[in-house]
Amino acid sequence: MRLLLALLLPFSVFFTIGRPFAGLLCLLLQITLIGWVPAAIWAVYALSQYKTDQKIKEALGGR
Repeated sequence: MRLLLALLLPFSVFFTIGRPFAGLLCLLLQITLIGWVPAAIWAVYALSQYKTDQKIKEALGGR
């Protein structure tokens, strides 16, 4: 679901993963039509990094 959100509304993904300042910056980038593609790529990349971080935290078990 977040992946679809990252492609359609890239700025909103940053708010769901707890990065509001990046979300505002992404919104500014997304306002322009040309900036939409880099914003979507950035959101997908940030989402994949967030998922990787969550898996690492889970694997370490809160160490």
